Amino acid sequence: METSATPTHCPYCALQCGMNLTPAPDGGVEVTERADFPVNRGALCGKGRTAPAVLSSRVRLTSPLVRSRDGALRPAGWGEALERVAEGLARARVAHGPDACGVFGGGGLTNEKAYALGKFARIVLGTSQIDYNGRFCMSSAAAAGNAAFGLDRGLPFPLEDVPRTGCVILVGANPAETMPPSLRYFTELRENGGTLIVVDPRRTKTAEQADLHLAPRPGTDLALALGLLHLVVAEGRTDEDYIRRRTTGWEEARAAAMAHWPEYVERITGVSVPQLRQAVRMFCEPESAMVLTARGPEQQSKGTDTVGAWINLCLATGRAGRPLSGYGCLTGQGNGQGGREHGQKADQLPGYRKLTDPEARRHVAEVWGVDPDSLPGPGRSAYELLDALGTDVRALLLMGSNPVVSAPRAAHVEERLRSLDFLAVSDVVLSETAALADVVLPVAQWAEETGTTTSLEGRVLLRRRALAPPAGVRTDLEVLHELAGRLGVEKGFPTDPEEVFDELRRATAGAPADYSGITYRRLAEQNGIFWPCPSENGPADSTTGTRTEARPETGTGTRTEAGTRTDASTNTGTGGSTGTRTGGHPGTPRLFLDRFATGDGRARFAPVSYRAAAEEPDEEYPVLLTTGRVVAQYQSGAQTRRVDELNAAAPGPFVELHPRLAARLGAAEGDPLAVVSRRGRAVAPARITTAIRPDTVFMPFHWPGEGRANTLTNPALDPTSRMPEFKVCAVRLEVVRP
Repeated sequence: METSATPTHCPYCALQCGMNLTPAPDGGVEVTERADFPVNRGALCGKGRTAPAVLSSRVRLTSPLVRSRDGALRPAGWGEALERVAEGLARARVAHGPDACGVFGGGGLTNEKAYALGKFARIVLGTSQIDYNGRFCMSSAAAAGNAAFGLDRGLPFPLEDVPRTGCVILVGANPAETMPPSLRYFTELRENGGTLIVVDPRRTKTAEQADLHLAPRPGTDLALALGLLHLVVAEGRTDEDYIRRRTTGWEEARAAAMAHWPEYVERITGVSVPQLRQAVRMFCEPESAMVLTARGPEQQSKGTDTVGAWINLCLATGRAGRPLSGYGCLTGQGNGQGGREHGQKADQLPGYRKLTDPEARRHVAEVWGVDPDSLPGPGRSAYELLDALGTDVRALLLMGSNPVVSAPRAAHVEERLRSLDFLAVSDVVLSETAALADVVLPVAQWAEETGTTTSLEGRVLLRRRALAPPAGVRTDLEVLHELAGRLGVEKGFPTDPEEVFDELRRATAGAPADYSGITYRRLAEQNGIFWPCPSENGPADSTTGTRTEARPETGTGTRTEAGTRTDASTNTGTGGSTGTRTGGHPGTPRLFLDRFATGDGRARFAPVSYRAAAEEPDEEYPVLLTTGRVVAQYQSGAQTRRVDELNAAAPGPFVELHPRLAARLGAAEGDPLAVVSRRGRAVAPARITTAIRPDTVFMPFHWPGEGRANTLTNPALDPTSRMPEFKVCAVRLEVVRP
């Protein structure tokens, strides 16, 4: 173990907060403040502070497990375990073809592991059946961003720009609980004279900080955005010069919005016309403004259209591709951004290249040393892949995900996992999904291995190893190397993460998410580098066509081949103590300032209209359910539920409901409530509060068993992003009497 502090990053959310790990007397590590990282400036939430607790052998896996003939999991050696995995995958491939093998990844895997996993699926197994749990998190925002701007990067600007804008509309996000260190940006926004509008059916801790809280009925965010755009047009607040110079498709989008007059939107959403007018005034009167979305509007069967409507609001008012303005997505998972860039998704190759693009296939195949024609085409999206288990997909390799708790219609997904001929899970703990596996492989964690992640800002970061993993534990890269060899591919799967990253750099060169100018050396010297970063050799490198230009309002900038410009001024936070460039292309903190990443450089309006949720309340199921997170737990809880301090703060599931609804049910605080949907039944204690709409109940989704919220949720998919509709479904409630 290192004898001094190791600078690294938190293993949880996409803020990727900076922290130091220092040796502890018991041989482990403890978290200490790292004030030099510009995103969190030393602040950490409870999950970050307690992250080393999961490194303990008391709570984590330290030996492979294999399923014995009596059905129990027993400890085994690595040779036996890896041989069982290779045999299970090979058996399915021989009997049913390559697509009988599936691969399911996770948004917490490092860039190196996500890249290697996608490569393993496509050239070792030859399967198209690979996707990851990030499909459940950011895919609708990604689809809408690609359609509008030609590029998806969660935030096209650094978080440090948020306090300097005039107004932020925060849609379906609760950063006070999901990423607490980020709340300071919204507090500073208001201290600087800006305003905050929060859109959420619940009065969350974030909504309590807002200047205006809009509480729409779940599933109606699309109507709300269209109603605001209608008022922008009706009140003459559009930026016609900007629309003419920098966009296309306005006429169709405007016509669609004008069909959503304020009184109609009020009836749909429950948000009053005066509130709609107030929101438009607050958003349009400052010189700059932003819209930031999270899972609320995205996890819907119309999530892509909903995000597109919020982007339309930015475009119509000239609030995109300008300093201190724009649309952004608050990515959730630790490497949700990088995880979707480098080949885990069913339709993508590294660098955000499209699997259907012949030139993209040629480039990546050349790096991999294979024939482009040998690469399979796009496969199923995450839920569709899980739904096909045991029928079309007979064997599954799963890394870093827990769909038994996190997937919609979770009881059905659990049933499909049980029906597989073979299941192998690589994880750090015995999750509910791992407990179903034929083989469980114990792997190293964040503090025990080096690798890169990409934060919600598009900032590529280096997470450094601070201590060795326990005996009996290997890294995911070692697992893939060993499996590839056993399946006949002896080369191409190195175990050194820097070697994998260097190959990733070559695979992404010239791609939308270009990492080719980023190196471990540069990341070690700087506080992260924003992609695209096409050159190690500086802006004058003739091979990239980059050049520098000075602009008085934002300092010195660099324009890339794609025409996006990045500020290189000292306040960008791109590295070093001042954020100035120390060599090579400086990276791209701010996208789209000169042009968008479309063929003609113009942003595209989305001509969208409101439609209802896939499942609306009726006589049998009269109440709406929405789901989300609490501050002390994370995602499926596989890790945080093993930390005593976090469990003390959030010991179990609950059902949040309004006093009027509780009175109709005859429910008191703490009474066990059964929540029943068309997919199943969950039971949890009542939590009665005026912070939620009377027609809506809320459940956090971190727990398995009787209180599993995702037993209830609807897998209805967005037609573009294939995102399930986690955020709204119809339920009924019953008090469980003794």
